[in-house]
Amino acid sequence: MANLVTHPRTLFDKIWDAHVVQPLADGWDLLHIDRHLLHDLSGTAGLRELAERGLAVRNPELTFATPDHAVSSAPGRTGETFPGGAHLYRGLKELTRGSGIRLFDLGEPGQGIVHVMGPELGLVQPGMTLICGDSHTCTHGALGAIAFGVGSSELTHALASQTLVLRRPSTLRVWFDGMPGPGVEAKDLALAMIGQLGASAGNGHAVEYVGDAVSAMDIEQRMTLCNLSIELGARIGLVAPDDKTVAYLRDKPFGPKEEAFAQAAAHWQSLLGDPGARHAQEARVDVSVIAPTLTWGISPEHAMAVDGRVPHPADAAHTAQRQAWQSALDYMDLTPGLPLEGTRVDRVFIGSCTNSRLSDLRHAARLIGKRRVASHVRAWVVPGSENVKRAAQAEGLDQIFRAAGFEWREPGCSMCVAANGEQAAPGERVVSTSNRNFIGRQGPGVRTHLASPASAVAAALTGVISDPRNL
Repeated sequence: MANLVTHPRTLFDKIWDAHVVQPLADGWDLLHIDRHLLHDLSGTAGLRELAERGLAVRNPELTFATPDHAVSSAPGRTGETFPGGAHLYRGLKELTRGSGIRLFDLGEPGQGIVHVMGPELGLVQPGMTLICGDSHTCTHGALGAIAFGVGSSELTHALASQTLVLRRPSTLRVWFDGMPGPGVEAKDLALAMIGQLGASAGNGHAVEYVGDAVSAMDIEQRMTLCNLSIELGARIGLVAPDDKTVAYLRDKPFGPKEEAFAQAAAHWQSLLGDPGARHAQEARVDVSVIAPTLTWGISPEHAMAVDGRVPHPADAAHTAQRQAWQSALDYMDLTPGLPLEGTRVDRVFIGSCTNSRLSDLRHAARLIGKRRVASHVRAWVVPGSENVKRAAQAEGLDQIFRAAGFEWREPGCSMCVAANGEQAAPGERVVSTSNRNFIGRQGPGVRTHLASPASAVAAALTGVISDPRNL
């Protein structure tokens, strides 16, 4: 069917059309899924449901698994260290073995947060479709793929059939105009975008990110940007593949080899939207005016410049927003009109599928110099994967963090969602490189400020929310 389409198509439409097994009624399609990633929460449950129904995994060779959500990140951990997740870990091991699915186990190269290990192993490639039972699967779109999180019923359906019944979303193109100033990172751009457009701007859309600032980003920065697509309300976010994409994927363990790689690279670089292709919505973000950005409230859209002042509910656009702002201020214990900078913090978390890659850790370590973590702050660094951990240790990054007073831990989701029992205490204020600052996300009563690795380091060293440009 795709060959019969003659009108200009977006990159998203080209990839989607290439995977339609059967068009259905009212905008629905039966879509083939190229890769399926499983973790210990949703993956274990999905495999168990499939077994209980007497169904087999349709294509185990296209499915890959790793424990990340419910395992401890404590040094020397095992799958039993966190008792509450031990049954999930054991279940994932047993069920993947019985299904013929490749499991990347604790301590093994390849283990890690699914949205870190997938790209680094070459499991996701341009033009693919990829799913996982996790909303931040949109991260993989940085490599020019359609990647999205699925619920439990969709996860089980895909395991059994390698397909999904889906309604084609509309498309939103976000232009990042201009170039960022010194000290402004991909995380700052993403938070500023959500603050400007709102957390529901992407509802019902697949988002394609374009512009000079996006082209200038390396692949891991693009992953940070695409990771936060779901916080814009979009299930899918993607960036068109280019020379950087090809270079990133060269020599990946599960990528094409030798002559096949050259052929694949030529195909990848042909994956562009057609001239004249129209998106349902367009939005523009002026990158040149963005400062280091953190959240002040309880939604990623509650974002502000580090050198700005906490907003006042009286300045909200409508009654519902005014009430939401007041509730957020009450929970976060912040006073409108006062600077955010200088607010005392208790904990700092550098990790999560948003900012735990090698480039994130390198940048954070460079900013430390010979400084030390403030005496009242507890600061963690949690690498995103076993491969990231080993590479960082080979470069001595772990020693830099340890010497400064950071705790260096084992790969996993850790404090991002606190599903493994790792959380802050009620009332504590955390500067976190993760992706959600919802009420209770990092523990009951915990106050979370989302930030870049640079802003997290600045907070750890000074003991207060600080402008990383001053480092």
